[in-house]
Amino acid sequence: MADMFDHAPQVWTVGRLREVLADVPDETPIHVGVADTPGDFEDYGDYVLVNAEPVELDAANAEPQVQFTLFADAQAGAYYPAPD
Repeated sequence: MADMFDHAPQVWTVGRLREVLADVPDETPIHVGVADTPGDFEDYGDYVLVNAEPVELDAANAEPQVQFTLFADAQAGAYYPAPD
């Protein structure tokens, strides 16, 4: 059986993101590195930010929650279509 571990990433807030981007020029593209496995950014997928909006999450037996979500897509280029 594979070893298990707890993964508890430090989730950023809007305030933290604003702080980091304060001096970045407005026209700078945003790339998103997605860890291939939890916490491992040595080899990561490279994506670009394409949208950001509040998303309502359905919570069983609770009030719905709204979280601000960043949407990423593959970088521009030629790709083979995904198999069906």
